[in-house]
Amino acid sequence: MSKAKSPRKVGEKEALAVATQIRGSAQKLNLVAGLIRNRKAGDALNILAFSKKAMAVDARKVLASAIANAENNHNLDVDALVVSEASVGKSITMKRFATRGRGKSTRILKPFSRLRIVVREQEEA
Repeated sequence: MSKAKSPRKVGEKEALAVATQIRGSAQKLNLVAGLIRNRKAGDALNILAFSKKAMAVDARKVLASAIANAENNHNLDVDALVVSEASVGKSITMKRFATRGRGKSTRILKPFSRLRIVVREQEEA
C-alpha cells in the first residue's frame, strides 16, 4: 500500500513552474511579471529577452521552464500556450548589519522573492 497520488495543482490543460528564491524584492519582480500576464508564451519570452529590467532574466528562466513542462510532461501544444498566471510573493529575507559612526550599526535587508508562472493551452477560435 503506497501513498495516494497528490492531485494536480493546476488544471488539465495547464502547466506550471515555480522559482522559490529569486534575489530581489517582490515589488520589482511584480513589475516584470505584469509585462507578460495574459500574453502568448512566445511573445512573453521575447518581451523578457529584450527588457532592460534585471529581474527579467530570472523571470525568463521560469517561463522557459513552464513551457518545457507543458511540452514534455503534459503534451501540450507549445504554439498555443498563453501565460494565464504570473504571481509574485515574498520569500526569505537575509539580514545583514553595517557599522556606522559612534559605535552604532544599522540593519540591511536583502529580500528574496518567489515567482509562480502557469501556462495554459488555448484553443484557437
